[in-house]
Amino acid sequence: MSDSQAHVARVSGPFPVRVEDITPLNAIFSDAFSERYRRDGMAGVRVPPLNPAIWRFAIESAGSGAMLWRDAAGEIAAFNFAHALGAEGWMGPLAVREDLQAHRLGHRIVEAGVAHLKQAGCTTIGLETMPRTMDNIGFYASMGFVPAPLTITVTMDAISGAAPRLLGQAGSGDREALLRDCAALLQAVRPGADYTRELALTLRHGLGDVLLHTAEDGRLLGFALYHEVPLVEGRSREELRVLKLVVDDARELPALMQLVRAQARRSGTLRAALRVQGEFPDAIRVLVAHGARVRWTDLRMTLTGYAEAPAQRGVAISNWEI
Repeated sequence: MSDSQAHVARVSGPFPVRVEDITPLNAIFSDAFSERYRRDGMAGVRVPPLNPAIWRFAIESAGSGAMLWRDAAGEIAAFNFAHALGAEGWMGPLAVREDLQAHRLGHRIVEAGVAHLKQAGCTTIGLETMPRTMDNIGFYASMGFVPAPLTITVTMDAISGAAPRLLGQAGSGDREALLRDCAALLQAVRPGADYTRELALTLRHGLGDVLLHTAEDGRLLGFALYHEVPLVEGRSREELRVLKLVVDDARELPALMQLVRAQARRSGTLRAALRVQGEFPDAIRVLVAHGARVRWTDLRMTLTGYAEAPAQRGVAISNWEI
């Protein structure tokens, strides 16, 4: 048995992720993903550490699905964040420390994430990876994950506009009612999914807000959960990131994105970023027609037998990254 194999054999876990684990988690995250880019031929790319506020959100959002493994010395060897949002389950971020890779520790942490999401009752189990990374795609395929459509990241410039209605501006009683309205709208569009916890945690941690798109009679037509704090540690605020976006009718998407762009300007950011799943090709076409620029692609993969159920109507966009 090699030294690295012996080290992996002595790795124990999973243990719950704590706030005090953020600094070493950040180091493993940065090193592992930078190495991934190097193997893909992009040696000059260095993935920076994430904003600790984003990690705190992820820890609380994943709950008992935020797991880590430790080596014999007690140092973090790997981690996996498995998020159960009603019937929608996904994993990310997850990584194995560089010196412990290639000896099936990755299989252990993915298996633990899958087991957690199955126990939570998820009927969708998936993740996203870089589409050019053959090793990652092959690894996940060996564990029963199959490719789904690409996720297309687009950005739209911030614009001037009237102040949109925000969930965070509502009083406590009205806020609970509006959260229920958001949950009911999502159920109509994508039955089984539930984003209530992420919406509430975003407000609690002060990371952003939930933009509400309503009809003249007050009926909720759509909502967009966004974060405006910098994603990267030590960076200035550059873009407003939409994590969830739901509209009852796809024709309402341009109007909702106009509100998002106006909020980006009010937040002091230059643009709004949205990760659109390939399930909604018309949404990508419409957004590009309204000035969206394609910036990045990711490959969505789902576990065999746990594919994402198609939206019943409208559009339901869900970011499977923090």
